[in-house]
Amino acid sequence: MSTILSSLFGTNVNYEILNNEEFAKVITDKTVQLVDVRTPDEFNEVHIPGAVNIDVKNSDFPVEAEKLDKERPVAVYCRSGARSKIAAKILADKGYKVYDLDKGIMNWDGAKVTP
Repeated sequence: MSTILSSLFGTNVNYEILNNEEFAKVITDKTVQLVDVRTPDEFNEVHIPGAVNIDVKNSDFPVEAEKLDKERPVAVYCRSGARSKIAAKILADKGYKVYDLDKGIMNWDGAKVTP
C-alpha cells in the first residue's frame, strides 16, 4: 500500500494506491463506496460488481462527487490508473478518504460484470 502526498496549488492531497489484493479486501467492506470514473460506454462494457459510474472527464463530476457520503471511504478505478488519480485528488480535496486501484481495471484480476 502506498500513500500519495502531493501539492498542487498549495493543497496537500492524501489517498492510497492499492494493488489488486488490497483493493479487493477494501471493497468487501460494505461501507466503502465503489466508483468507476470511466465513461458510461466503458462502464457498460465491463466494471467491478457494485460500482457506480461517475465519469471524471464529465464537467459535472464535482457535483456528482458531492452526492457521495463523506463519512464513508471511496474506492475509485478507471481503465489504467490515470483518470482515477485525477478523481482521487478531487475527492481527497473534498475531504473523502480515498483508495485508488493501481493500474486500473486493465490489471484487475477480481470479479467483473460484462454484458
